[in-house]
Amino acid sequence: MTLREELIEQSLRLEEMLDRVPEPVARELRGRIGELRELLLEQRAPRFALIGRRGAGKSSLVNAIFGSPVAEVGHEKATTSRGKWWTYQGELGTLEMLDTRGMQEGTTPEGADDETTPLESMEAALAEKAPDAVLFLIKAKEIDAAVDADLDGVVQLCERIRKLYHFRVPLVAVITHCDEVEPKNVKLHLPDDELEEELAEKKERIGRIEDLLAAKVRSRAELRDQFVAAHGVSAYQSWRPDGTRRADERWQIEELLDFLLDELPEQARVEFVRLSQVKALQHRIASRLTNIIATLCAGIAATPIPLADIAPITSLQTSLISGIGYISGRRMELKTAAEFMGAIGANLGTALAFREVARALAKVLAPGLGSVISASVAFGGTKAIGVTSAAYFIDGVSMEKAQTIFKRTKKKAEKEYEEEDLG
Repeated sequence: MTLREELIEQSLRLEEMLDRVPEPVARELRGRIGELRELLLEQRAPRFALIGRRGAGKSSLVNAIFGSPVAEVGHEKATTSRGKWWTYQGELGTLEMLDTRGMQEGTTPEGADDETTPLESMEAALAEKAPDAVLFLIKAKEIDAAVDADLDGVVQLCERIRKLYHFRVPLVAVITHCDEVEPKNVKLHLPDDELEEELAEKKERIGRIEDLLAAKVRSRAELRDQFVAAHGVSAYQSWRPDGTRRADERWQIEELLDFLLDELPEQARVEFVRLSQVKALQHRIASRLTNIIATLCAGIAATPIPLADIAPITSLQTSLISGIGYISGRRMELKTAAEFMGAIGANLGTALAFREVARALAKVLAPGLGSVISASVAFGGTKAIGVTSAAYFIDGVSMEKAQTIFKRTKKKAEKEYEEEDLG
């Protein structure tokens, strides 16, 4: 059974179980189930609309995100023949990009479309589907070169999206070719090799360019509410004929991806962080997934249905491991996830025995305490499984280290849950 199939089955079982749970608890758990569905069941590829002049670096940015040559780069003449959605696919994931004819282009690209202008071409493509964000690309040295005409096009496109889909799409201005800013010989991607004062001088210039472009965008009342930020990058990479990388001068691409992750809907986030291979982003989604499932497991354990929580808690925990493995770039079977859970010391039998003894004692000592203890065991164990899975699959710690992390995290999470619940 695949992770998706298992989660669908779990969701149905949990929904049935919640019919026998008090409504306030059931309402909260249904909300968590909804979050889980959005992250893992309804996931899809992220969609970005890339707009800018010819040579602004649209194809280079796509390649920079993937870290491989998935999009053709045209250095001498226009290569994007028409405004249309393209699916770019690498080993770890997929992006949907509205790659467009360049604004103010000087030549007509080969195989150009029938629309009269680049903007009309882009508008036709936008009618097919909505982007999650619009990326307006412009070279660092062209901020003062007729940028107002570019912004006229951005306004027109964003208004078209709003009319078609009734929302204001996030807009990120991406300043490309920052490596060419003076002092040009200073390499942004190798900061340790540069003189500190010269590196600071170059970054200060880029900062001023970011501020200038941000001010220009915000001067347009139509864009002000949807503008996120202006962000400078270098996306240059080069490959040899055999496919090996010749040069990698990427700078601030990870920071740009961090910006974009915040603007994506839940359904597009897992695929985005998987293909990006940026550990910080992977940890963000792994942590969110861990908190959702840990809260679900705690709620199930606190229900007044004797032993009803054992199967769904175990299934959710193995799904958590598989989900984090997937985020890291692996495709794991649930059987493998269950074996991993045993290897780190997440022994269900021990937790179950402790939980039932705790419940029995609590009935005598303090009514309601048993549910708190049961929930803390489920929450702590699940939280520890998630944290340990992230350390093992994303950071690559050893199994011995993973076992230590599990024990330490489980104890800490149980204590924090009990203290918060008992106040």
